[in-house]
Amino acid sequence: MTTRRFTGLLLAVFLAALGVRLVGLGLRPMHHDEANQAVKFGQLLESGRYVYDKNEHHGPTLYYFSLPAARAAGARTLADLSESDLRRLPAVLGAAVVLVLALLASGLSREAVIFAGLFAAVSPVMVYYSRFYIQETILVFSLAGLLGAGWQWAKKRSVGAAAAAGLFAGLMAATKETAVILFGAAAAALIVVYFFSGQERVKFPVRVHYLGLIAFLAAAVAVVYLFYSSFLRNPDGPRDWLSSFATYIGRAGGEGQAAVHRYPWYYYLKLVGFNHPAASPLWSEAFILVLALAGAIAAFTAVRGRDGSPALQRFLVFFTALAAIAYSVIPYKTPWNVLPFYLGVILLAGLGAALMWRAGRFIVFKILALIVLVPGLANLAGQTYQANFVLPADPKNPYVYAQTLPDFQRLVGRVEDVSRLVPEGRNILVKVIAPPDETWPLPWSLRRFGRVGFWTDAASAGDVRGTPLVIASAGLAEKLEPALSESHQVEHYGLRPEVVLTLAVRRDLWDKLMAKVVAERKGP
Repeated sequence: MTTRRFTGLLLAVFLAALGVRLVGLGLRPMHHDEANQAVKFGQLLESGRYVYDKNEHHGPTLYYFSLPAARAAGARTLADLSESDLRRLPAVLGAAVVLVLALLASGLSREAVIFAGLFAAVSPVMVYYSRFYIQETILVFSLAGLLGAGWQWAKKRSVGAAAAAGLFAGLMAATKETAVILFGAAAAALIVVYFFSGQERVKFPVRVHYLGLIAFLAAAVAVVYLFYSSFLRNPDGPRDWLSSFATYIGRAGGEGQAAVHRYPWYYYLKLVGFNHPAASPLWSEAFILVLALAGAIAAFTAVRGRDGSPALQRFLVFFTALAAIAYSVIPYKTPWNVLPFYLGVILLAGLGAALMWRAGRFIVFKILALIVLVPGLANLAGQTYQANFVLPADPKNPYVYAQTLPDFQRLVGRVEDVSRLVPEGRNILVKVIAPPDETWPLPWSLRRFGRVGFWTDAASAGDVRGTPLVIASAGLAEKLEPALSESHQVEHYGLRPEVVLTLAVRRDLWDKLMAKVVAERKGP
C-alpha cells in the first residue's frame, strides 16, 4: 500500500469515527458518573483551582483537557455548559486513536492499521463509551500513543520518540490510577517476548538505550508531577496520588460499598462476546474477537502475507492477554474498564484482517476477503447505531450501566416549569433530601438554579411545608409524607432502574401549573 493511499484511507476512517462519535451527543441523559466529573470540572472552570482527590474522581487530565475547549466556547461557569459540550472531548480523542495507530504501521503493516482503525471506528463498545464524559477514552488514547511512540523508540533508538513515549505514559498515570495495570502488563510482555524469542532474539528491536530511558522517565515523571500538583499549585498532590493506591487496591476487591460492582471473571468477555438481554437483539463483537485470535496465532507462525515485526506482534499478544487477565481477575468491574485491553484486541484483529486481505495475489481472494469483512463491519456498525441512537439509555442495551433514565429528564423539566411561575425564577428554593447515591446527577441537572440545598436525612432538612420544591428519595419521602401530604402535590419519577425519586410541588404552585397546562391545551 502506497503512502498516499494509506494516508487517505486513514483520514477517511478517522473522519468516519469522528462523525459517529459527535452526532447526537445529548441524546442520552447524563450518567451519574459523568455528572460527578462535570461538577468537579466546574470547580476548575469557575475558580481556576483544582485539587486532586485521592478517594474519588481519578486523575486530573479530563478536567485540564476540557478547560481550553470550554474557554474557547465562551463558558465561564458550569451553567454555561451542556452535555454535548463536555462529551465532545472524549469523542474527539476516541476518534483520534485511529490516527495514533499510524505509528504502529511499520510493525504491523499499513493494512493492519487501516483495519484496526475501522474496527475502532465502529466497535459498539468503543463508540458508546467514547461518548461518555469519563476518563477511559483519554486512557485509551494515551495507551495508543505509548504503544506507537514506544515502537518508534524501539525501532529508531530515538531520544525524541522515547520522550514521546514517556509523555504518553505520564498522561496515562495522570488520567487514572488503574494505568499501573497496563504498565505492569506491558513490562511483563516485554520480558516474555525478549526471553522467549529464541533465535529471533538478536532481531528483537528493543535494546537498552540509556539516553532514551532517561528521556522516557523524565518526561513521564514531569507530566505526572505537573498534573497532580495542579501545575505546581498543590505540592501535596503527587504524594496524595501515591497514597491513593491503597484506596483503589481496597476497592478492587469489591468489598463494602464497592460490592455493587463485583462481577465474575468472564464479565468483560460476555460484554463484548455474547450478550442477549431479554426482549433485546443479540449484541456481539465476536467478529473482532475471531479476527484477533487469528492475528494472535499468526504472530507465532510463518504465514503468507505477514509483514512487519514478529516481536511487536507477539508483544501485543502477551500485553493484551496479560491486561485482560488482570482486569478480569479483579472482582471490581465496570463495563468501560474493558476499553484499555480491548484496544489490544482491536490491533490483533486488524492484523488478522490484513492477513486475510493479503493471503492471495489474485483478485478472487480479495473478493472472498471482502465477502467476509464487509458484512462483519456492517453488523458492527448496525449495533453501534442501535446502542448510541436508538437505545442509548435502554436496559436492553448491554452497555447501559446504572444509567440515568429518560424519566428523570421529566423531573428536571417539571422543576423548570414551576420556576417559570414565580418571580424569582431559577432562584426558587429547591430542597433535595436523599442519600448521595440517589442524588446524582441532580447537582449537574440543577446547575442553573441558584438556591438548591442537599441533605442526606429528613431531620436536618428542617421544616419543608413551605418549601416550593422538594426532591426526595423514595425511602426518605415516606418520612416526609406527614409534612407534605397537605401542603404539596407529590409525583414520582424514575432515576435509575429500581430507583425512584419523589418530587413534591407546593400546592399553590401546583394549581398555577395545572391552570397553565389546561390553558395551553385549550389553545387561543
